[in-house]
Amino acid sequence: MQGDGIYLVYIHGFNSSPLSLKARQTVDWFVQQGRGDAIAVPELSHEPARAMADLCDIIADRPLPVALIGSSLGGYYATWLAERFGLRAALINPAVRPAELWQSHLGLNHNFYSGRRYAITQEHVDQLRALEVPTLTRPENLLLLVQTGDETLDYRHAVDKYKSAVSIIQTGGNHGFVNYDAMLPDIIRFLSQR
Repeated sequence: MQGDGIYLVYIHGFNSSPLSLKARQTVDWFVQQGRGDAIAVPELSHEPARAMADLCDIIADRPLPVALIGSSLGGYYATWLAERFGLRAALINPAVRPAELWQSHLGLNHNFYSGRRYAITQEHVDQLRALEVPTLTRPENLLLLVQTGDETLDYRHAVDKYKSAVSIIQTGGNHGFVNYDAMLPDIIRFLSQR
């Protein structure tokens, strides 16, 4: 069965949730493979330090090797985790410099899925900046997937940052990554390599 031997952590993006389309598609794929107990899709705090602490706890508690899929801000988090723990990660339209973007989100925000309101502070921006990985030391552990039609992030920043990683660059698409579910078998194959 594909994905045997790994425990997958799916990391959603900013203002997203475990209810996002890609998160649900990933869970569905694992369930169809008979591996529904080998995936976690945590609902992350808007506070980067708390989100990262929660993700580190999930990783530390697993007997199987952990692999990551991170979307947008989740790709930024996945990069830090992959470097710290030596994990394999697939990065879907990842944020490269999210601290810069968060400057425009200071103040009250609204989660599209939960409806929850929360505040982004300068402290949160600083927490995000502290997670930046300036140099990739294990690019062979990373799979970059970007679509040039991403309307939220400039895909060229990710292509430049992850130029030494395995990359799939698709023309068109959008920030949600069109046809993500069709890419899952290839993503899981990459993540399962040891």
